[in-house]
Amino acid sequence: MKKKLAIIGTQGLPSKYGGFETLADQLSRYLIYNFEIIVFCSSKVYDKKITNLNGVKLRYVPLSANGFSSILYDSISLLSSLKYDKILILGASSGYLLPFLFLWKNKFVLNCGGVDWRRSKWSLLTKIVIKSLEKLAVRNVGVVVSDNQGMREYFYREYAIDSILIEYGGDQVENIEATKDDCSKYPFLDDKYAFSVARIQEDNNIHLILESFEAFPKFPLVFVGNWNNSSYGKRLKIRFGSIPNLYLIDAIFDHRELNLLRSNCYIYVHGHSAGGTNPALVEAMNLRLPVLAYASGFNEFTTENKAMYFRCTESLLCLLQSINEENLDKVKSDMYEIAKTRYQWRRIADEYLKTLNNRYD
Repeated sequence: MKKKLAIIGTQGLPSKYGGFETLADQLSRYLIYNFEIIVFCSSKVYDKKITNLNGVKLRYVPLSANGFSSILYDSISLLSSLKYDKILILGASSGYLLPFLFLWKNKFVLNCGGVDWRRSKWSLLTKIVIKSLEKLAVRNVGVVVSDNQGMREYFYREYAIDSILIEYGGDQVENIEATKDDCSKYPFLDDKYAFSVARIQEDNNIHLILESFEAFPKFPLVFVGNWNNSSYGKRLKIRFGSIPNLYLIDAIFDHRELNLLRSNCYIYVHGHSAGGTNPALVEAMNLRLPVLAYASGFNEFTTENKAMYFRCTESLLCLLQSINEENLDKVKSDMYEIAKTRYQWRRIADEYLKTLNNRYD
């Protein structure tokens, strides 16, 4: 009889957007043959509430999975999961509860994602709360998974914890050839353009990227994100929305359309700084895109120091001005070779399977 695995901490399935949602989706696809899988979902996200998706059971919690309500959302999910054999906890929102659940400690496998408390969008009080939850979580679970070597070093430095390195996959993405209808909708598809996709928040360095391309009109930048979800995003849209070579497109949840825009770009610009291994980056690498990445430390680990890096508006502008086809072809090839070796979901799922099974001994 299969053991039962609960996955908590995501908005749920079907996956719409976000790294944890994609992780839950892909692990479910591969591990369904090894476990009976239950994924906890936010009923606030799904109008249609199905109870089973490709053999994966779905359980709904009537709360939002984001913001401060995520603490209660994750806590309810965690308490409801204690009857299962293993629990994959994505994010540290339930950290305050874990010290009281020491009898179940060896059931818990934790992936915090990035160093969330460092994000500049948070107030000082919020940062203190998030850091406290992280500390409680990593010290009260059986296994901590790091998705980046930089995260492993962070956990060891901060908490003297030796975590297990398991990165993200990105091979679910597809190269899409543009049709006439696509080019009619997005005229920039007929020529060179840069592309970026991110949540519109300061630690993703959106302003830095937009300022650089404002000063570099040689080819346009297409930037997809949730512009209207924060005052930061709204300010940027007002400031840069009328610049002729900047296309600020609202978040796209259709996988084909998102793959269309990124797989046909001339260069991919990645500004994330607070995360570990960012899913958007490894997806770009699987699409064989030439990557210009913010020098966060995490991104250098992900790309094995073989991408092109920037730290400020001036350094990104210098990169753009010095681009040549030979350099881009080399980066494309390097990114894809790394992705083929490291960022494949079959390999990632196998690593999680080994981690989960080792804790049953």
